[in-house]
Amino acid sequence: MDPTGLDLPPLAAAFVFGLLGGAHCIGMCGGIMSALSFAVPPSMRSPTRLSALLLGYNVGRITSYMAAGALAASLGTLLTLSAELRLALQLLAAVMLILMALYIAGWWKGLLGIEALGKRLWRHLEPLGRRLMPVVKVPQAVGLGAIWGWLPCGLVYAMLAWSLAIADPWRGAALMGAFGLGTLPALLVTGFTARQLGALIRHPATRTLAALSIIAFALWQLWVLLPGGSGIAPH
Repeated sequence: MDPTGLDLPPLAAAFVFGLLGGAHCIGMCGGIMSALSFAVPPSMRSPTRLSALLLGYNVGRITSYMAAGALAASLGTLLTLSAELRLALQLLAAVMLILMALYIAGWWKGLLGIEALGKRLWRHLEPLGRRLMPVVKVPQAVGLGAIWGWLPCGLVYAMLAWSLAIADPWRGAALMGAFGLGTLPALLVTGFTARQLGALIRHPATRTLAALSIIAFALWQLWVLLPGGSGIAPH
């Protein structure tokens, strides 16, 4: 365990998962980013302002991810009072990672069905986001990003299952923060660079390699839960 209380291998893995999930992020959020940028009045659409707003959106979004991670992990502390429940949650987290890998590779789209779980909450939050538009100030961008962070997303839910199994609010928040930082490259780049990055992330070889890497990590999580493993599940 890291002396700070935040284990670096899972944080690095969460960052990589966010990075490798970039194709999904571009598909789901790339259009939103473009729409928000074009909603800024032309007279205020300077590169500096747009960059500040773009950063604000993502600060708000990642903050919401971290809040959700802390909430999920707090719930996990209640559900892991027994060793049996803790083991069940750790198994669930590993299975969700495998499902995420299958989704990233395009081998199974079941995570799209899981996104329906958050649609009811999103119906209440979306009108709040509309009240902040058009966004011309950074605080507005941060607020809208914080709302946007609750947009139904199967990849986010898979990571929240991992936070739930961690059963430690600080680690849950850090895990989701690392995941959010991993999604940044796909959402911050624009124009020709975005097309190049999108093509690279969507390439079948890249997605297959990403999926196999995630599956390998999930299988390692499962292995340490077995009697013949290390006996200590990664947090």
